Amino acid sequence: MPVDRPVALDEYPIHQVPLSMKHVATGDRNAYDRCIFHVFDHAGRALLVLGLGVYPNTGVIDAYATLRLGDELLAVRASDALGEDRTDLSVGPLRITVDEPLRRFTLTCDPDPADPDGLSYELTWTADFPAVWEPHHVQRRGDRLMLEGRRFVQAGTVTGTLRARGEEIRLAPGEWTGTRDRSWGVRPIPGEDGGRAAEELRPEGFHWLWIPVRFEDRFVMVVVQEDADGHRTLNEAVQVFPAAAGRPDAQLGWPHTEIRYAPGTRHPEAAVVHLTDQARKPLELRAEILVSSPLAVGAGYPPAPDWQHGSWQGRGWTDRRAYDLTDPAAHPMAAFGVTDHSARFTLDGRTGHGIFEHGSFGRHDPSGFTDYGSVAR
Repeated sequence: MPVDRPVALDEYPIHQVPLSMKHVATGDRNAYDRCIFHVFDHAGRALLVLGLGVYPNTGVIDAYATLRLGDELLAVRASDALGEDRTDLSVGPLRITVDEPLRRFTLTCDPDPADPDGLSYELTWTADFPAVWEPHHVQRRGDRLMLEGRRFVQAGTVTGTLRARGEEIRLAPGEWTGTRDRSWGVRPIPGEDGGRAAEELRPEGFHWLWIPVRFEDRFVMVVVQEDADGHRTLNEAVQVFPAAAGRPDAQLGWPHTEIRYAPGTRHPEAAVVHLTDQARKPLELRAEILVSSPLAVGAGYPPAPDWQHGSWQGRGWTDRRAYDLTDPAAHPMAAFGVTDHSARFTLDGRTGHGIFEHGSFGRHDPSGFTDYGSVAR
């Protein structure tokens, strides 16, 4: 039995509960603490999605990176036993370095010696706007707490070098945008019996939008979650200004979204988010989809069939692979997972870039979807 000793973080006056900083306050096996970064060019050629997660009650740390380039998705995933140094954000070839909290990060994927033409990168992600809280997120299924999370989101610029398929791509200032999300709390990870909640209380439908957008002079964040009947369980629309502007965050009302889907799918091609400023002036946030990356392919989000976050893969596990996205039939579960779309946005005469993250499964009355097989006409 290992000896339970203090860790380095215990030296600092940052404790929230009478436990070592290596322990979380809840005994729920689904406790998690993780991040996601998006890096994408404004021409719609490439979309890099990467993240790292810690699962303290199952003793797992893992990370991933996926690059959508053309019709191919390159993926690098790594998992290991969680160590005691929680400031070490590295797993296998993947590493996130916090150079300046809430401001600057170095994102690294080391090359594979066996495949020097595979995915690798060394990037600097720099925030242009203060981080902003999203609403406290609570989701129950019957009496079972399925999710309770706290998140903040931020936008910035990215520079550095990205390598894939023997090509070196230099990220020029002004031509790439970065967004990121930090979250922690309780969220389902694989390996738990769903019990009665899974058998008797399966949701009829789920509709999700998460839209961080960087403009030159402001950052706009919209998040919406709705049930099958359109009842909204999560809602926020806010614009954030650079710290130097000295302007407070401004809420943008109750967002309503019109999405144009590709016929025969739930794949968005364009969208309009109807907002309202504080003077009650209507605003339209318009999105034009550029390139898409399904999170259930390569990135480990449910219902990925090959690997999901928090699952124990053994010590020192690393996996690299490529997915052909030209044939949707090769990835049938991707349609039942959230997809991240890089997009060009317009708002009140401004042009910006961001992520249009969307998932719509099952019945959704406002969209006219009647069941899990329903698609746009």
